Amino acid sequence: MQKFRRKRGFERASSLVANRVRAAGETRGFAVSRLLTHWDDIVGPDLAPRARPVEVGYGKSFGATLTLLCSGPNAPIVEMQKEQIRERVNACYGYSAIARVRITQTSAHGFAEQQAAFESAPKPNPAEAPEVRAKARQAAEAVGDDTLRQALERLGANILSQSKQT
Repeated sequence: MQKFRRKRGFERASSLVANRVRAAGETRGFAVSRLLTHWDDIVGPDLAPRARPVEVGYGKSFGATLTLLCSGPNAPIVEMQKEQIRERVNACYGYSAIARVRITQTSAHGFAEQQAAFESAPKPNPAEAPEVRAKARQAAEAVGDDTLRQALERLGANILSQSKQT
């Protein structure tokens, strides 16, 4: 008689919310949620704060329309880069899914509310105090693998700098 082992232990947080994120994205036409979660990486750090994806609409013709929301002063800048945005988004999808990019303008106040909904995770502060870096380096010096040691140093410096702020 064979015992069936239940899944025990830790599960990735992404697996716990993946179905809900996918369902929420699909209501606005986003078949790939990576477009929402990694918008900064897809279009680049210079363009990401200027425009945000709002909807992907599938019409009767071939290809979909990506609707971007941006504030009025940024609209001409985003307009000039529409083709570049389309190419980068299609690279994210892996095929030519987006045929057109449409820009919707809003007031600065409305864009700020939309922007808050898509805020990225806070980036670690690269300019940490030297004593924090030294303490983290000292804690990780016993690790033989260079790559692992450097990653542990960064993690330790991040944790130490966070604990000093609170």
